[in-house]
Amino acid sequence: MLQLFLSEPKWIDCNANDESAKQRKSLLSELESVIQSLLSSGGRSEARLWLCNTLSGISSISLHRQHELFLSLLTSKPTKQHLAAQLLQLIFDKKPQKVGPIIAKKSYTLQDFFRGNPVRISQWFSNFSGSGGLEHGKGAKALSQFSFVNRDLCWEELEWKGKHGQSPAMVATKPQYFLDLDVQQTVENFLEYVPEFWSSREFSESLKDGEILDIDTKFFVNLFVDLMYKDDLEEIWEVIDEFLTEESFSFLCRHLLIILNEQELQLFLDMISKHLNRRSESIEYGNASQWLEIILSNCTADWTINQLLLLNAVTTQGRQLLRFVREEGSEGIKEKINKLVFHLCESGSANDLTPIMKECFNRKTIETIKLLGLQSWAIHFRLSEEFHSPESWESLFINNGIRFHKSNKYTLLHDEISEDCGSDSGERPSKKFKSKKKRKHKKKRRRSFDPDQSEENELRDFDLSNNRLDLQSKAGDWLLSTDGYSTTWSSVDLPEHLSKHCFFLWLKWVFAKWRDVA
Repeated sequence: MLQLFLSEPKWIDCNANDESAKQRKSLLSELESVIQSLLSSGGRSEARLWLCNTLSGISSISLHRQHELFLSLLTSKPTKQHLAAQLLQLIFDKKPQKVGPIIAKKSYTLQDFFRGNPVRISQWFSNFSGSGGLEHGKGAKALSQFSFVNRDLCWEELEWKGKHGQSPAMVATKPQYFLDLDVQQTVENFLEYVPEFWSSREFSESLKDGEILDIDTKFFVNLFVDLMYKDDLEEIWEVIDEFLTEESFSFLCRHLLIILNEQELQLFLDMISKHLNRRSESIEYGNASQWLEIILSNCTADWTINQLLLLNAVTTQGRQLLRFVREEGSEGIKEKINKLVFHLCESGSANDLTPIMKECFNRKTIETIKLLGLQSWAIHFRLSEEFHSPESWESLFINNGIRFHKSNKYTLLHDEISEDCGSDSGERPSKKFKSKKKRKHKKKRRRSFDPDQSEENELRDFDLSNNRLDLQSKAGDWLLSTDGYSTTWSSVDLPEHLSKHCFFLWLKWVFAKWRDVA
């Protein structure tokens, strides 16, 4: 019999050092070793992504604390320039107008940005308008305005494509003449002979909205990283401070944590555990981020990134981890996991897991919580591999005290009543009652018939009716007491649901003990 350990433990009667507990811990340790070897060989980056996604769901971090957390990471040693670059990229994408004024103040530094680069020159300065009342683009506008205001200084540096140049008076009355300007040669002349343009008000104004960032984002990212760490420019740090308090914690985690290496991720986790409130209130089923938050805030800090990656993988990504084992694991590894899982799930006593739960309560370490996570994944694996028929599932429900109702979702397509076969009563509807319900359901179908329904839909309904026997031969779905009969579960989704339900209950009992002594 597969044991799900759904009975609340009798804490006083168990001993974490008894022989059965030692044997189970040894089996779980072997299972951990196999999974770790698989993750290390090819699934490490995916496991880190899973953990980052779980971290992004933590909801108790205040705006002030998230600012302090990410700022501490940015300013930690050694310098996290790649993290700063990713953050700047986010700012450029979402708030370019925030950094535009900083570029405008340092407009003279862009001489090197344009020098010897005809593509950049063309993108920024060639957007002169013709007729129709349209304005010049920002770079072209800056060039034309400066040239008019300072015509005595620079008009001779304007190069024209025609046989002769244009006078200021002529261009003033017909601005479209600027379309004849040889922009490439003119800007090169300004770079060589008109340094005043690059620090002028006209050029500076063209940069303030940050549109110039789109020409070469990588250049400006590198420029601002230098302004952050080499020049320690106050204005850019102010923009970063504002951004870190305006964006959500989830957004920052999803876009910043993915680029950290494991040492940096470990540092972040060390930091975040200090910013979390020590909490052990009631937890919500399915909220993996809340589980992780409570664990990080209550457990001692003597854990490793390996432990946390594995705990998150087996508890939040059970189905993906199972897929990884099937696709990447050798036959020897699969056979070893099969044997370990069999011994971990077969038990004659519902209290066989209690010693480990008591150890979780006494030691409050991620190492002990990880044992529960491994046990829940063992259940997931066993259910996925061996439970396929409706009879096997219903036997599992009955043996583990899970009440259930059958839910045949196909019967409504064939004008039949959907049976409610709850294991609570074991009774089936009478033939007379079933006949009445059947006739009533037919009437409902006739009333809801849509005369405009497409021929394709009619054919689809006809095909379903013709395949009635095939559909009824498929495994049914169930409504379970594990979630208050709120969701219809199929045999495909049951392994994940039940394994998570087990882990949720175990954590709930452990957290309740933590709360009692807090």
